[in-house]
Amino acid sequence: MKPLSTGLCTVAVLLLISFQRPMQAQTAPTSTPAGLLGYDVNQEVTLTGTVSSVLTKAAPGMIVGSHLLLATAYGQVDASLGRFGLQGEGAVSVAAGQQIDATGVMKRIGDKSFLLVRSIKVGSEVYIVRNKHGFPVSPQARRRAVEKTAAKGESL
Repeated sequence: MKPLSTGLCTVAVLLLISFQRPMQAQTAPTSTPAGLLGYDVNQEVTLTGTVSSVLTKAAPGMIVGSHLLLATAYGQVDASLGRFGLQGEGAVSVAAGQQIDATGVMKRIGDKSFLLVRSIKVGSEVYIVRNKHGFPVSPQARRRAVEKTAAKGESL
């Protein structure tokens, strides 16, 4: 009987060890694209600047998605609009030379800093690019928001 109980103890210990790592991994914070960048609305800033370039695709060294290069009082700023910023219904409509207000959180990856944009104001028009958690708003989500507010008789 002793060899059987020793074998069962060994199996039980091995099972506990194998389950220990996944349980630790589950208690760690979840990693999402926005979560990795740590978007926090309490750290938002609004930069006013003139659009010097509109990039529909990221240049080498930039994070994925579309970007605006802004000339601001602080110098040139890379404003990241994410994957959907310039796509679909309700997309940001802006051209080089226009003055805008971009609200978001300043981030740094390596030696490159950029503004992770949540909203942009061009004239009297406001475009929502990300939600309050930093996740990009898709064209479908923008359309649903417009339909929802129209059904209530409100305006965005």
